[in-house]
Amino acid sequence: MAPVASLKSLLENNIFLATAVSLCTAQIVKMLLFLLTNRGKKFWEAIETAIWRTGGMPSSHSAVVCSLTTSVAFTEGIASNLFIFCIWFSLIVLRDALGVRRSAGLLAKALNSLGKKFSDTSGVEYNAVKEIQGHTPLEVLVGAFLGIFIAVSFALI
Repeated sequence: MAPVASLKSLLENNIFLATAVSLCTAQIVKMLLFLLTNRGKKFWEAIETAIWRTGGMPSSHSAVVCSLTTSVAFTEGIASNLFIFCIWFSLIVLRDALGVRRSAGLLAKALNSLGKKFSDTSGVEYNAVKEIQGHTPLEVLVGAFLGIFIAVSFALI
């Protein structure tokens, strides 16, 4: 298949489109919420938030995997191997977004706090570790519903 024909097929694929729209919508909502809650911040910081930073409302991880799974359910059916794969894949991603990444972020935050206190009292330099943000249950839930809603919309249109 020629590259142009392959790209055309991809851009006509409801599974791809619903998932891509879910990702973009979640990131745009996240950016808008950032701008509303951080009025003193610059527009470019909002763009950086939407592109690079993790965490926040809604969870784009949740939106993507739930949109993918819902789209596959409509396209391939719930008895298909692909749907079963997507269900398990989604559960792993949702669990990771909610639990593992959030716990790691909280641990890094506590470590940085201790490191700063130690550095302030001892004079020894402390290099902070990256504080990865996970998601709250509400952020995961809203992202999941967003992804499902968008996938159902694509399936029914």
